[in-house]
Amino acid sequence: MKYFKNTSWLFGEKILRMVVGLFVGVWVARYLGPEQFGLFSYAQSFVGLFTAIATLGLDGIVVRELVKNESRTDELIGTAFWLKVIGAIVVLLILAIAINFTSNDIYTNALVFIIASATIFQSFNVVDLYFQSKVLSKYVVYTNVFSLLLTSIVKVILILNEAPLIAFAWVILFDSFILACGFIYFYIKNNSEFKIQNLKFKREMAVSLLKDSWPLILSGIVISIYMKIDQVMIKEMMNTEAVGQYAAAVRISELWYFIPMVIASSLFPAILNAKKQSKELYYSRLQKLYDMMVWMAIAIALPMTFLSDWVVEVLYGEQYNQSGPVLMIHIWTAVFVFLGVAFGRFLTAENLTKKSFYRTLLGAALNIILNYILIPTHGINGAAVATLLAQITANYIYDFFDKDLHQQLKMKTKSFFPIHILKGYK
Repeated sequence: MKYFKNTSWLFGEKILRMVVGLFVGVWVARYLGPEQFGLFSYAQSFVGLFTAIATLGLDGIVVRELVKNESRTDELIGTAFWLKVIGAIVVLLILAIAINFTSNDIYTNALVFIIASATIFQSFNVVDLYFQSKVLSKYVVYTNVFSLLLTSIVKVILILNEAPLIAFAWVILFDSFILACGFIYFYIKNNSEFKIQNLKFKREMAVSLLKDSWPLILSGIVISIYMKIDQVMIKEMMNTEAVGQYAAAVRISELWYFIPMVIASSLFPAILNAKKQSKELYYSRLQKLYDMMVWMAIAIALPMTFLSDWVVEVLYGEQYNQSGPVLMIHIWTAVFVFLGVAFGRFLTAENLTKKSFYRTLLGAALNIILNYILIPTHGINGAAVATLLAQITANYIYDFFDKDLHQQLKMKTKSFFPIHILKGYK
């Protein structure tokens, strides 16, 4: 019941975010039009290639350590926070170098750096990790809902006042600032013994955390590449309008990705506790998680496949008429994204983070290669196919080549067959 209530809070917030975000996001896309919306999406994707560095792969590791070592909560939170601040500064420095290898003009670079500055404030999401470990996500929900409603109102005001594109980039930075303030407030309120002097950087703890997380840092970078590189490559190989058409479809497809993140974040402590009790219970819960992920994704992808053109026209209008076929293809990545999120939790629980890096590296490499081949011949539809094949490779096919993951391969395969679920996992 405790995990159910926690998941319910997270689902409620994400559903609200989906509804409000979709309404306002579509309004923004309609207002900006494919070309400016494409430029905005490109700037976000370009920043997204590097933001994994700012997180330092710490999220799952910190939750694990908070569950195991409650007495060292302040030290863990303080150390993780300062590590993330350092990571955010490194991201800004890397971006300053990376823009020299693009065809960006000054205006585009301004968009990039405004959006990238939000990573500084995102360091405060260590408080989110604290509430995850305590299964108290309602406080994170309060903060997210307030931020969502406030920034949505600001976006509507900008549209009604015919604001320029760069104003919407400033909203992203403003949103991260509001979230940071909310996290600080609820952390202090729910920690009666809180003293700011306890949130110190502990060198030994930092080394220990980074020792476990460095493969996840690399994995996160690689994940960012094969989740964001398509829009960057479309802009360089085609134009910003093509990015806008592609991004409109991807926004609808990725709208559902909150589902596996919420479920995995909320149930991860339960899976870790099951591991302490028995191996049989541990794998039983993991199998159920895989089953849930796969069939939730299929339930989303099937109807969207047949309604993609209609959905795009209703939401975005005739000006985004190239987005429908992209959505029809891209929506199927959800099956392997959902499965991959659950699998990633398993790798973290087993401290097999190096394998997480290897599988995502394979997927990213394949995605870049396929984009180079398919974008010139098939345009934005080719980019969607490349992303789908990369997800299948990283989250399923890779297991064929790693004997340590053959059991996971069997469990994943079993998840695709309804007869297994009907038989009660026998």
